[in-house]
Amino acid sequence: MILDRVKPLDAILAAAEKKSLHRSLGALQLMLFGIGCIIGTGIFVLTAAGAQKAGPGLMLAFIIAGAVCVVAALCYAEIAAMIPVAGSAYTYSYATMGELLAWTVGWALILEYAIAASAVSVGWSGYFTGTILNEFLGIHLPQWLSAGPLALGGEPGGLINLPALVIALLVTWLLMIGTSESAKVNAVLVAIKVSALTAFIGLTLTSAYFDPDQFNPFLPAGIFGGFGTGVGAVGAAATIFFAYVGFDAVSTAAEETKNPQRNVPIGLVGSLVFCTVFYILVAAGAIGTIGGQPIMGPNGIPFPAGSEELARQCALPAYSDALVCSNEALAHVLRQIGFSGIGNLLGVAAFLALPSVILVLLFAQTRIFFVMSRDGLLPEGLSKVHPKWKTPYVVTAITGLIVAVGAAFFPVGQLADIANAGTLYAFLMVALAVMLLRKSDPDRKRDFRTPMLWFVGPATVAGCAFLFLNLPLEAMLVLPAWSAIGLVLYFGYSRRNSHLGRGVVEVVDDVAGEETMIPIHPPKD
Repeated sequence: MILDRVKPLDAILAAAEKKSLHRSLGALQLMLFGIGCIIGTGIFVLTAAGAQKAGPGLMLAFIIAGAVCVVAALCYAEIAAMIPVAGSAYTYSYATMGELLAWTVGWALILEYAIAASAVSVGWSGYFTGTILNEFLGIHLPQWLSAGPLALGGEPGGLINLPALVIALLVTWLLMIGTSESAKVNAVLVAIKVSALTAFIGLTLTSAYFDPDQFNPFLPAGIFGGFGTGVGAVGAAATIFFAYVGFDAVSTAAEETKNPQRNVPIGLVGSLVFCTVFYILVAAGAIGTIGGQPIMGPNGIPFPAGSEELARQCALPAYSDALVCSNEALAHVLRQIGFSGIGNLLGVAAFLALPSVILVLLFAQTRIFFVMSRDGLLPEGLSKVHPKWKTPYVVTAITGLIVAVGAAFFPVGQLADIANAGTLYAFLMVALAVMLLRKSDPDRKRDFRTPMLWFVGPATVAGCAFLFLNLPLEAMLVLPAWSAIGLVLYFGYSRRNSHLGRGVVEVVDDVAGEETMIPIHPPKD
């Protein structure tokens, strides 16, 4: 049978069984940790793309996306605390739904992390080009070196986004040689991000330029633009869902949390609610000062974000200063209302903070590759560790090149939509895994149990599926196309080379600290 290969949960947990961590984190610490992980690329970069899809309805879009994240986070928390090992949703699926579905999840995560890293690279490029080069150094990079080709949704005269290409390759090189970000440096970057956005909210909401009439019409494209259109408040929610990714880092800290049943949901829900309110205020400040109405096509529907048609409109003088046309939306808003100096500082904050996000995304992607390779589902040569750097340099180099190419030629809105497709699928599968484990292994120790799983689980599945169906059709089609490629690889190589299929499960000897292969009875095909 195709769905018969379920990896024994005991074998997965063997690697972590005797490595319990000290429980020291409280609810407030978890909440601050979550805020630091969530606030980043999405709000700095995707404000313009979201406004093009929904106009002032972007504020409602943040609420919709945040609500889906809350229920997904609660599911994630239970299974992450229960299976605290590497592999994320891929490992959870392997232990509950079998190898084939786990493969599809891992394959989708590879797409998600790589494309997300490309999207962040493009976002960083906008702030680097606009703030660092233009504002501080007076250097204007030629159009053909600062944007992708128009045919791919770039800009007129664009050929390649060189800064995005360079930052992706630079971060890849840092990962290959083993350089990791310091916790103290990361804390400083979090403080910079939060301070910059707080200043933005204070300056825009109290500005003389703030005009409530800018919010009318509030929903120029409606709440629901139709499945596959990617417009309206729900379509914008499907895109700016990207702004919330990172909350799963809180769920992985459940093992180190005091009273996890109380503190984990406070940390998760609290950080998501805080960020939702924060995002709404940022959107209100941006739209209330310079406006955020989308540029409409001849049929009264907004031009697709990241499209050639929108790029042509943004090149016209009438729209060149519009929020929806900016590559560095928040810094642009402050410059427009007379706070150029502070706008530049906000641009510097994004310039400094976003590379660390690229690093984390690339790190996560290569580790998913690594775990799948270790399970025999991908060639073991991909997880080859460099003798000097002690990193999986082969898969890191391959990933970095793909990320750099994506960043060089595609706009940030398109990349974020594609990344969200993989993310939403993975979150949906996590919810299914939690519900299945409650049935198949009800007595397993759970440090945190998702409250009202009868509601939260199905709500996560429905919410993720609904947002997926509200992505642009092109972004939706990427996931099945990518999955089809993955299935060819699975049945052509992975299924016959799988360690589990050959009756071998990999665990860690806690005494010797070395990996050993434990034989089991191989499942019969």
